[in-house]
Amino acid sequence: MTGRVQPRQLAFALPHAESLSRDNFLEGPANAAALGLIDSWPDWPNRVMLLVGPEGSGKSHLAAIWAEEAGARSTGAHALTAASVPGALATGALVVEDLDVATLDERALFHLLNLAREDEAFVLITARVAPAALPIELRDLRSRLRAVPVINLMPPDDQLLRALIVKFCADRQLTVDETVVSYLASRIERSFAAARQAVELLDTEALRRGRPVTRALAAELLRDA
Repeated sequence: MTGRVQPRQLAFALPHAESLSRDNFLEGPANAAALGLIDSWPDWPNRVMLLVGPEGSGKSHLAAIWAEEAGARSTGAHALTAASVPGALATGALVVEDLDVATLDERALFHLLNLAREDEAFVLITARVAPAALPIELRDLRSRLRAVPVINLMPPDDQLLRALIVKFCADRQLTVDETVVSYLASRIERSFAAARQAVELLDTEALRRGRPVTRALAAELLRDA
């Protein structure tokens, strides 16, 4: 008896929600200092703190954990305007995500930092690079940002990288065995973004081809990547 031929499936780019709860945060040496900062609130060394790390390193997850705990509002740095600052600080705690001078209103951020100091509000800023590396034109803002304590998130070690692969698979409801995880961890760049991209590629191609996620599929895809 011949088996039924399975039709090829179309792969749709559907969103995959990631849990941003404290229980779902993966801990490791790479993010220990940053997690320690979040857990130590409100006993921070400064009311304004800055989390710096590469894409996908957990900055937004940590910011979400803190926002829940502190009752903080959240805004993208690109969305800051002078008029929006008082409302943004209304709860006494604010997350400012993705500090990037290309889309930043420097005077609005300077106004925010001044008002936060006057109101004794807490501000958590996230960025991919430290302020010292940003070409900020406003001298007073440049000076103020460089005085903000920076907590760095480092590239994942092997244990955290493997845990990230498992988490990203779980977020996509993918069932994988240890051979797949081990193969990916030994072949991809040691970064959060690479782990997410590898799992996304596996998910998309497995669905498109109507195949299970196996080590053989992973080897085929990474060889062609």
